[in-house]
Amino acid sequence: MTQPKGVDWTVIILTCQYKDNVQVFQRELEVRQKREQIPAGTLLLAVEDPEMRVGSGGATLNALLVAAEHLSARAGFTVVTSDVLHSARILILHMGRDFPFDDCGRAFTCLPVENPQAPVEAVVCNLDCLLDTMSHRLGPGSPPGVWVCSTDMLLSVPPNPGISWDNFRGAKVIALPGNPAYARNHGVYLTDSQGFVLDIYYQGTEAEIQRCARPDGRVPLVSGIAFFSVETAEHLLATHVSPPLDACTYMGLDSGARPVQLSLFFDILLCMARNVNREDFLVGQPPEMGQGDMDIGTYLQGARAELWRELRDQPLTMAYVPDGSYSYMTSSASEFLHSLTFPGAPRAQVVHSQVEEPQLLGAKSSVVSCLLEGPVQLGPGSVLQHCHLQGPVHIGTGCLVSGLDTAQCKALHGLELHDLILQGHHVRLHGAPSRVFTLVGRLDSWERQGTGTYLNMSWSEFFQKTGVRDWDLWDPDTPPAERCLLSARLFPVLHPLRALGPRDMLWMLDPQEDRGKALRAWRACWRLSWEQLQPCLDRAATLASRRDLFFRQALHKARRVLEARQDLSLCPLIRAAVREGCPGPLLATLDQVAAGAEDPGVAARALACVADVLGCMAEGQGGLRSGPAANPEWMQPFSYLECGDLAAGVQALAQERDKWLSRPALLVRAARHYEGAGQILIRQAVMSAQHFVSMEPVEPPAPGRWVVAECPARVDFSGGWSDTPPLAYELGGAVLGLAVRVDGRRPIGARARRIPEPELWLAVGPQQDKMTMKTVCRNLDDLQDYCQPHAPGGGWQDQVGGLVPGIKVGRSRAQLPLKVEVEEITVPEGFLRKLNDHLLLVYTGKTRLARNLLQDVLRSWYARLPAVVQNAHSLVRHTEECAKAFRQGSLPLLGQCLTTYWEQKKLMAPGCEPLAVRRMMDVLAPHVHGQSLAGAGGGGFLYLLTKEPQQKEALEAVLAKTEGLGNYSVHLVEVDTQGLSLQLLGSETST
Repeated sequence: MTQPKGVDWTVIILTCQYKDNVQVFQRELEVRQKREQIPAGTLLLAVEDPEMRVGSGGATLNALLVAAEHLSARAGFTVVTSDVLHSARILILHMGRDFPFDDCGRAFTCLPVENPQAPVEAVVCNLDCLLDTMSHRLGPGSPPGVWVCSTDMLLSVPPNPGISWDNFRGAKVIALPGNPAYARNHGVYLTDSQGFVLDIYYQGTEAEIQRCARPDGRVPLVSGIAFFSVETAEHLLATHVSPPLDACTYMGLDSGARPVQLSLFFDILLCMARNVNREDFLVGQPPEMGQGDMDIGTYLQGARAELWRELRDQPLTMAYVPDGSYSYMTSSASEFLHSLTFPGAPRAQVVHSQVEEPQLLGAKSSVVSCLLEGPVQLGPGSVLQHCHLQGPVHIGTGCLVSGLDTAQCKALHGLELHDLILQGHHVRLHGAPSRVFTLVGRLDSWERQGTGTYLNMSWSEFFQKTGVRDWDLWDPDTPPAERCLLSARLFPVLHPLRALGPRDMLWMLDPQEDRGKALRAWRACWRLSWEQLQPCLDRAATLASRRDLFFRQALHKARRVLEARQDLSLCPLIRAAVREGCPGPLLATLDQVAAGAEDPGVAARALACVADVLGCMAEGQGGLRSGPAANPEWMQPFSYLECGDLAAGVQALAQERDKWLSRPALLVRAARHYEGAGQILIRQAVMSAQHFVSMEPVEPPAPGRWVVAECPARVDFSGGWSDTPPLAYELGGAVLGLAVRVDGRRPIGARARRIPEPELWLAVGPQQDKMTMKTVCRNLDDLQDYCQPHAPGGGWQDQVGGLVPGIKVGRSRAQLPLKVEVEEITVPEGFLRKLNDHLLLVYTGKTRLARNLLQDVLRSWYARLPAVVQNAHSLVRHTEECAKAFRQGSLPLLGQCLTTYWEQKKLMAPGCEPLAVRRMMDVLAPHVHGQSLAGAGGGGFLYLLTKEPQQKEALEAVLAKTEGLGNYSVHLVEVDTQGLSLQLLGSETST
């Protein structure tokens, strides 16, 4: 199934906790716009989320007000008007509260997911997955209005969820299936047979949950996603001026109003449910209200009364997605690790990471955005994120380690961690940046109620083992009920004499080792509890550090891909480096790979990648990439490459490149010259074929005597492009071709004779009696255009086609030196005669532009675009199938081969089928088994395998009736069984 067209959002709003985070997450939204994850025209807004004071419902109302304000201002209004909602598509994303396993919250928790189709390479966060789900799965088909989506859950939705929007009005909630046991701690919907919501239960009784059950036994869970029609959104927006609901918005809070907590689902949406009556609704309390909030009950009743007045008449329906899944990201470390390690996966999940010894990663483990050098062992069910570790490191089962760099990983040497959460944090203390490290147990509870644990043991056991005392962690007047992990001052943030590291926490695992020295050092530190630490977290530094590590591992990836000759595209990585402002390190890495390459093919691909970086930096401006590459400023670097001094050539190229970075036109021209440099290396790679060429001295012919060479033309039936360097020696080529005569003649030939003058006279023309192009070369400089990209070039199939007679397959292996081997194909007796009767050539009247096509194809191949790589492999495989069809002597099978081959050529070089040629092929299609343009396409000759024999006159008549075909002609063709011939003739005066 094809992915639906994405929603073009008018506004995307991200509500984020703490004022200091607004600018940070605004930039993160803009980064996603640069990555093409968000349409360019979308208005992006990050706003302070007052949810901690006004709940998810109040935060929704506040975000809707902010969106309406910005749209009103954009439309030229001086006051907020709901009219701007009528054509708007608004997406509100709530980030929610702090998350113990990621400093940037659940929204920016990185997942072990890669998107190979993404135009720009990046680590995938939960926010990215939800954006994709809302834009391409849930959003398409919906009318203008307001979507609200929490970011506190992991969501899976099929490509076409089947949501009906016919005659829609009111609000719609999205429900996903869950089992009744899971629903006991979550919200569920009760609906009627038409999908109208009757009630919403939170942590309902067993009877209430069973009342909601579907025929399959599962229940519709509250997923955190809702949609408001424009009409309903207008009603909701109208409440922002009505006390006490005005206190849900920044306007009310800035006016000094007393905050009121409202739930999106159990206040705003619940009042639309059909079975809810006014009296019960007014006295109810949302789950978000804490135990200490009982004194504001009257205040809340007034808010609910206002919601009832505005929204009660709006219908609320439910869309159930039976094939989806929902998982709330709780504060349970076990559940979090379970969600990241893909139970049942046969091997470790390594995502956007470089791992030197992957065999040390246990099954059901996960490595995300890491650089692991040396022996780093990871046990089953453990997760590494955002770490640069140098072994030996041994992390056992059930661990989460994140945010450690090489400077801190030494603390892990000699240890084996089990069931632990070790995290490095960026913080700001009184404005100064610092690093803090926290250690907790996988089984520890973050809840305030119940008997607490730390490092997977009771507090009493922890005190006895470490020597830590309760007064080290809590003030004496702290009630016992509040002495929990959240409030315990466990984590050192400042030492009077030295920088902190993981050892300042890891000592607790073996406190007897140093006779109390570590305990004394720990006590000497300024320490904070988890609650106290949260406002100090530096999210900007955290995201910057993650981005830096991502690109560090990406540079290792680029080097590995090139040096190992992997068929993996670096284009998404190149776009990421350029759009996120750090192409310099990538260019330096590509220079290093090219300069140190022992294989000219590796060096050429590295230079082609440099050209791609420069082209990407031009941002689509500066002209076409294909063009000349002989500016005198670049000749010195080229000369180094010509004489084989690769290191000096790459260095000189880089020095010249630095002068061409100031504007798009110069960047594009520099990219052309890097492609020209790559052509030099390709030529050197091709010249390695001379290892298999031998020459013997012979007596030269007498002066004035002509030596005449004639050979047939060639028709490629399969595999073309695979013979073209560098595909010929990187992929390995295989081309099936036919040597043919055209209208009974061998159309290709040359004549040469010795003359007294030390000059080279060249005369090139179609036939001896036609006009020719004459050139005289008197010195070596006259021959120096051989390295120009616009001079005539191509693969080895032309030579094979003319030298070797009949039907044959030429092959070259994926290696250097380049060697071409030819196998002649034996066909059934009488088949050649039959083939000659059914084979025709049609000159299309369109001039071929093979050189332009060649540059585009080589660029795509060097970029290892997935479609091009897959098609290139298919070309080689298809050649062997075509050879089988010839051996069987089956014209219909050969026709299918031609049809497939033409489709492959069009995939390889888009634009190779001119409109006039397509019209001609359509007209001829009923009369042929198959057809294709010879060579690269773009024009030239069309060859046909006709259904009936001897169809020249019949097809000429068909074409004559077709308008707009131009100067075409039809020619007889037959397989040539002789190949290249040489003759020595007498002296003649004619040239």
